[in-house]
Parts: sequence; C-alpha cells; structure tokens
Amino acid sequence: MTLVVNHKNLFLSILIAFIFLQGCTAALVGGAGAGGYTIGTDERKIGVIADDVSITASIKTTLIKDDQIDAFDINVDTYRGVVTLHGHVKSSALATRAVRLARTIKGVKKVMSKLAVIK
Repeated sequence: MTLVVNHKNLFLSILIAFIFLQGCTAALVGGAGAGGYTIGTDERKIGVIADDVSITASIKTTLIKDDQIDAFDINVDTYRGVVTLHGHVKSSALATRAVRLARTIKGVKKVMSKLAVIK
C-alpha cells in the first residue's frame, strides 16, 4: 500500500487545527518559575516570548548558583528583554548584586529592581 501525501491538504489541516486550538485554553510556557507567559493572550510573537523565557531562566539559574543570594526569594519577570526583579533580599548590597548578575545575561536590555531589603 502506497501512502500519497497531498502537501496542500496537509498544510490546510494543520492550519485549521491551529486556528481552532488557538482560541482554546492558553498554553503555559515556562511555568511559574519562568514568568508564566501565556500564548494566545500575549501580543508578543512566539520568538519574543521564547527569548524572554530563556532570559528569565538564565537569570534564575545565575541567581541560584550565586552563593550570596537566596534566589528563591527573588522572582524574575521578563518582557521584551526588560527584566523586573521582585522579592526581598537581606541587604542593599545583595539587591545591587542581583541586578548586576541579571545584567550579565545575553538579551537583557534593562533591569528594574523592585527588591525590598528585609533584615
């Protein structure tokens, strides 16, 4: 038995499935640890979302590897390369360190700190 694939019909089938599935539940990309970006409700293109998720993950990894910062007390959100750090640290020096580390990640355009110092 020979299977003949009509590329036009295959393309149309995939396109129709995509259109119908697009309006359903938004797909969660990256999970809560990576910012919780949703596809389908976000005006950014998928490539920009993927870049932002990658930046967020890289920053979280860098913060986790740092021996001075408690990375689990810091949330990282990235939108079009602009990073916002939320949470708390034990000193202003650690807040500065977290911002400095975030700036080292490729693709970061700006880092905004909303970190609170809690002693």
